[in-house]
Amino acid sequence: MAGNEIAIEVKDVTKSFKVYLDKGSQLKERLLSFKRNRYEERRVLRGISFKVNKGEAIGLIGRNGCGKSTTLKLLTRIMYPDSGTIKLNGRVSSLIELGAGFHPDMSGRENIYTNASIFGLTKKEIDARLNDIIEFSELERYIDNPVRTYSSGMYMRLAFSVAINVDADILLIDEILAVGDANFQAKCFAKLKEIKKQGTTIVIVSHALSQIEQICDRSIWIYDGLIRSEGAPKDVDLEYLDFMSLEMQKTMNTGNSMGECETERHGNGNARIEKVSSFSSEGEEQTVFRTGESIVFKIDYSVREKVEDAVFGLGVFNSNGVSCYGTNTRIDRFGIYDISKDGTTEIVLENVPLLPDVYTLDFTIECGDGIPVDYCRHIYKIEILSSVGDVGVARIKHSFLLDDNVDNKAKATERIK
Repeated sequence: MAGNEIAIEVKDVTKSFKVYLDKGSQLKERLLSFKRNRYEERRVLRGISFKVNKGEAIGLIGRNGCGKSTTLKLLTRIMYPDSGTIKLNGRVSSLIELGAGFHPDMSGRENIYTNASIFGLTKKEIDARLNDIIEFSELERYIDNPVRTYSSGMYMRLAFSVAINVDADILLIDEILAVGDANFQAKCFAKLKEIKKQGTTIVIVSHALSQIEQICDRSIWIYDGLIRSEGAPKDVDLEYLDFMSLEMQKTMNTGNSMGECETERHGNGNARIEKVSSFSSEGEEQTVFRTGESIVFKIDYSVREKVEDAVFGLGVFNSNGVSCYGTNTRIDRFGIYDISKDGTTEIVLENVPLLPDVYTLDFTIECGDGIPVDYCRHIYKIEILSSVGDVGVARIKHSFLLDDNVDNKAKATERIK
């Protein structure tokens, strides 16, 4: 961070929007309802204040509708506040909407000149940066094609390449880093870190907390139009995740009767799963967990006729339907046992390494060599949250051994032992 020179100062900013409730979609409807249009005023920002130092990177986080993107648009002067003040010191470059300002019938090269001139560059300055912009975008083969022929990823590459090559003092980014392949995203992150070191002030809006933690010095959590918390990204992000966990538990059904899942089950019916509940290792009933936490499932079942050699099991599937894990008491070589009366079975998954996603679960009762008694498919959901940025299905315990760090190698070797 370059000293304490202020790059952005937001003071007591409010912003409201009129949402019309009976606005007609046809000309006749609009004329007839001209004097009857009803609307409600929605206050998106209710008096937020913060400062950003020159060379600092901050992340704006919060759930949809909290006012993050509105704040960023106010910073770009796309819109203006109802009250309060915003002061910006320096040239501003922004990536608010993908390809904003691009003309679809113009070539990529022509759009570079148009877009960069919007940011305040002269033709001479654009000429000097043109090759760098095209090279970074990796669109050399397509740069003279109309941008209407570009994919969304190609739009993003070109827009990002222009925005980071205008020597801006302040760079504003809204969710755009979620577009593009993994290699280009990594390249963007590296470039952002580079221009941050050069003294550029960066403001990022993102739901990807791992992006915030990689780039930002500070997170600002906006909740219901107000700043609820700000500080080190890892601290604020965890606070936000705790809040979202509680919110998710209000919307996800915990411990409901299995009756509504009749079409998702089959078996001979001698026993029946009546209820599934999930708990933390401390005994708190919940459906939202963090990567690495243990999960306790309780299965309440009823018995109509005695089930000999009973087998209990579960299967876990991610949001794409990929089977992530499955097991049962037969696989675990549990001893043969019978069930003849109603009861409860617990399945404990320890230190679950699954990465963030919403997972659906199968729960089963079988007998003998796999005869279904009550096979319930996709009838329970849990969500896994995490502040880490791993990709894939599961977080695997790992270490990095660096040649020039003997202490690190020793610690890693000790962990493996």
